[in-house]
Amino acid sequence: MDAGWRHPRRANSLSEVYASIKVPGADASFWRKLMAFWGPGLMVAVGYMDPGNWATDLAGGSRYGYTLLSVVLVSNLFAMLLQHLAAKLGIVTGRDLAQACRDHYSRPISLMLWILCEIAIAACDLAEVIGSAIALNLLFGLPLAWGVVLTTLDVLVVLFFQNKGFRIIESIVAGLTVLIFGCFLYEIIVSRPDWVALAHGLVPQPKVITTPGMLYVAIGILGATVMPHNLYLHSSIVQTRAIEQTEAGKRMAIKFATIDSTVALFVAFFINAAILVLAAATFHHHGLYEVAKIQDAYKLLAPVLGAGAASVLFGVALLASGQNSTLTGTLAGQIVMEGFLDLKLRPWVRRLITRLVAVVPALVVAIVYGESGTEKLLVFSQVILSMQLSFAVVPLVLFTSSRAKMGVFVNRPVVRVLAWSVSAIILALNAYLLWQTAVG
Repeated sequence: MDAGWRHPRRANSLSEVYASIKVPGADASFWRKLMAFWGPGLMVAVGYMDPGNWATDLAGGSRYGYTLLSVVLVSNLFAMLLQHLAAKLGIVTGRDLAQACRDHYSRPISLMLWILCEIAIAACDLAEVIGSAIALNLLFGLPLAWGVVLTTLDVLVVLFFQNKGFRIIESIVAGLTVLIFGCFLYEIIVSRPDWVALAHGLVPQPKVITTPGMLYVAIGILGATVMPHNLYLHSSIVQTRAIEQTEAGKRMAIKFATIDSTVALFVAFFINAAILVLAAATFHHHGLYEVAKIQDAYKLLAPVLGAGAASVLFGVALLASGQNSTLTGTLAGQIVMEGFLDLKLRPWVRRLITRLVAVVPALVVAIVYGESGTEKLLVFSQVILSMQLSFAVVPLVLFTSSRAKMGVFVNRPVVRVLAWSVSAIILALNAYLLWQTAVG
């Protein structure tokens, strides 16, 4: 579908796995169709529960109890809408978001967007490296510097499974997600939260906006939840399904891709909410209002809850989260480079470049500054992601709202209003977050 674009479509996104998964015909049952499309949503949802989210959720729960649960919920609702648009763009146009930017914008603007996106992916990779290193340190006593070095070896694991087929990667991600879910289900049970206060926290309250400290943490939660690279990732991996290139075939694909991502993002919501609830029930309830560091949370869980397994499972979930995010970060890096530059590198070269950009600063900080330095670097990575977010969201909404590009699949007026409103809120809140960070 080349109408409305400056340049014709040149190549398939992730060509080695493009349309590699068969989809049943229109007469198949609902559940058979759903199982065929199930998978990309969980891979996207992983980015919404990576180690970068943990610090903001811990800070929100320990300082303000259950109040900021509504922010986690609203952030996930924003994400559901944006991921629906990303899936629709990929299915309808046959372009991932990076390819769409290249085919729509001039060369200089496209290159600028590519550079910003590469910085964001490096920042996300940085969060995964630090999160995994912290988990290895907490669970096995491995020095942070050695943990950082060890995480670079996962490039070999990713490459091995990439060669086994896309369904294998989806299955690994699903398995790790179930592990994280199980760990936090246990944590919630043993922390015995105040269910009435928890339900009240899901309702947005004016004091979130009027209290400066609370607003700052709330914006941090939003910035850490909606990940820019996920929009590029989702617009690509939905194209691994071999759908009929007809209006009916595309409508079916959009329907099931949206169900897939929405259900998966509810899982991500549970995990993010569980971290905040755990912090509220365990730390805020006992007067520990300044627990924002992952290391502090790990050390305090067992003494406060009186459950030895609580700390261990917290560390296991953190390690699984970091490794899960690594898998999807690998693909996002490949999609962005190939999409913006129309350039293919060997996967191990692309992954090694991205990994080194993240590992070198993490290693230097771990050696020189230790635990406190890595924690600050983790927060800094989330600020960088916040800066990039608008540069991914605005093009996505622009493209999917264009009838020339989307034809009959163009966003309906109500979706268009919602999408632009979400874009404006994200832009305004992230601008405020960056200003506060600079001033602070």
